[in-house]
Amino acid sequence: MNSVLDQLKQPKPVRTEAAPAPAPPPTTHEEKPVLAVEQANLGYGRTLILKDVSVQIRQGEFWCLLGPNGEGKSTFIKALLGAIRPLRGKIFLRPDFANRTRLGFVPQECELNPTVPTTVTEFISCGFVGLSLAAHVRASRLKQILEMLGLTRLRGQSFWTLSGGQRQRCLLARALVRDPLLLIVDEPTAGLDLAAAAGLLEIITDLSRTKGITVVFVTHDLNIAAQRASHVAMFKSGTVTVGPLEATFNNENLTRTFGVPVEVRLNRDGEHSVVARPPSLNA
Repeated sequence: MNSVLDQLKQPKPVRTEAAPAPAPPPTTHEEKPVLAVEQANLGYGRTLILKDVSVQIRQGEFWCLLGPNGEGKSTFIKALLGAIRPLRGKIFLRPDFANRTRLGFVPQECELNPTVPTTVTEFISCGFVGLSLAAHVRASRLKQILEMLGLTRLRGQSFWTLSGGQRQRCLLARALVRDPLLLIVDEPTAGLDLAAAAGLLEIITDLSRTKGITVVFVTHDLNIAAQRASHVAMFKSGTVTVGPLEATFNNENLTRTFGVPVEVRLNRDGEHSVVARPPSLNA
């Protein structure tokens, strides 16, 4: 059975029309979720951040995590990564994913010390940590990912001389060399210019839509969720509202989550867009 990275070698079909809006892949009753959270309380010590969280995330789904700052999105991500344990309840992982070696994480910023000289190849190769792979497998994966993300010509360049968009592609590449089943991405477009952000979004969406990689994507941009997500999770006041985009991404849930009037619109092509209206100054 070919890995996700092996599939990257296959040429992409030429698109003759706009890609349809993302939709959850078909599932069967026998299919197990990649990850399931069941009635979990999440927090730190005696401090409860999220209460009674339940969610099932299946292969190929594109989840957007939405909500104001400080509402528990980072705590939820830490729980998925195994950095914290639930105070109550459980997090279940599919057997082929149980040791989290096929989990990729793309943080918002690089966590390495900028005083340490680091080439692009060295930085991306940090993603191999904890994996038992033959040298030729590592070399093949690295080559494929560099080519896919347009980083081949930069492989010998210092990571610290790159632009913001190039650094974000390196962070994504570091995650992808793990051949992930689940890719967790924390606000990757924050601070990027329009072209860099659009390019990065297209790569991540394509990985989910065509390669079957499950994506959990943290964002403050509601239009990214409207146009890319198959499912959403909304964080507010210690609770998480989850579900498919069509059923959950609506005016009522968004207004309650963000505390301002929010309207979801549908254009002639069937694409969603979001308009938020600030509260009236006369209210």
